[in-house]
Amino acid sequence: MPLLHAVVMAMLLLFLAGCQTQPPEPPDEDKLAIDRMLQLIDERLEVAPIVAQSKWNSGAAIEAPEREAQILDQVAKEAGETGVDEAFAREFFDRQFSAGKQIQRRLHHQWLQEGRPPFADPPDLATDVRPVLDRLTPQLIDSLADMQRIAQVEGAGRYLRERAIVLVQDDFDGEPRTVALQPLLDRMEP
Repeated sequence: MPLLHAVVMAMLLLFLAGCQTQPPEPPDEDKLAIDRMLQLIDERLEVAPIVAQSKWNSGAAIEAPEREAQILDQVAKEAGETGVDEAFAREFFDRQFSAGKQIQRRLHHQWLQEGRPPFADPPDLATDVRPVLDRLTPQLIDSLADMQRIAQVEGAGRYLRERAIVLVQDDFDGEPRTVALQPLLDRMEP
């Protein structure tokens, strides 16, 4: 009887240990790459309120399809030269544009409801915004190469979702963040 009891206890302990197993984590190098990408996405989204202020004062349209098309063509070209799938880069940047425009539209709606007058010292798109975006774009393309490399790493998608909540701003109930992250989530293992 003691042997049977010992075997049952051992099996129970093994079962309980299996229940407590942590989900797989990507390697530390991949975690750092994911964190870097999320920080860059957050930096890019931080530009949207500045753009919204500039367009609020100037009355310029939030949508700029011709400019976006030019940027997407250039991004695809640069991505291809660095080994990043051009379609992936286009989709990623298109979603960054969409997330930024969501923020801009919501701010414009809020300001309209408040009867907001023009800003006293509005930012200039050419001198205040484009240099930031011009700096971020090649960094994001490099980071896309990392994301492409680790897309199938077990646990990478789960890690990305968890860290995004910490590292990417949550304006407007997280919807812009979700839009910005979707191309990465679509490629990653859960």
